[in-house]
Amino acid sequence: MTEMAATVIVIDDDPALRDALGSLLRSVGFEVRLLASVDDFFRSGRPQGPSCLVLDVRLPGKSGLEFQRELSRANIQLPIVFITGHGDIPMTVQAMKEGAIEFLTKPFRDQDLLDAVHVGLARDRAWLENEKALETLRENFGSLTPREREVMSLVVTGLLNKQIAADLGVSEITVKVHRSQVMYKMRAKSLPELARMADKLQLTPERPQSAKSARD
Repeated sequence: MTEMAATVIVIDDDPALRDALGSLLRSVGFEVRLLASVDDFFRSGRPQGPSCLVLDVRLPGKSGLEFQRELSRANIQLPIVFITGHGDIPMTVQAMKEGAIEFLTKPFRDQDLLDAVHVGLARDRAWLENEKALETLRENFGSLTPREREVMSLVVTGLLNKQIAADLGVSEITVKVHRSQVMYKMRAKSLPELARMADKLQLTPERPQSAKSARD
């Protein structure tokens, strides 16, 4: 499957600067979305593939820093490269503490902007890959039966089959069967790999159900 094209979103209320940045970014192969305001972003939404936002600090209606905080509150992951003609140290510190990639003061070198955008896109690509892998893990975990989830949560703590059997009130053979199904459904090749999956899922040992109430 081919990788989705990287998109750079530029939000700046200066049409001439928007067009200039659009030409620069397209010249190195990026898909570009040029917007005049934060409202335009919310109308168009976040691109599906790797993305980076080039954002003017001073915008009509809502500042770039306010927009950065709003994205964070809405849990919208999007690397930001700030550009401004009126930057100061407190503003820069605030933006970087909130996770900005770079804070460039106009006029800036084209290469400085391109370097920052490449960093942002690499970060977003890694985040998207991690989210996709986590989604697959959640789907696999969702395919487990309640008893298999119990067994998995206990297996990854290092308990032996006979110990798990005693905790759950079932036979050791039953635990082996469930354990085998867990490994198959989670697509885990080893116990350490299964433990890493449990860690990513933030899985904690479940309280064993009684033998009567749990279905094998």
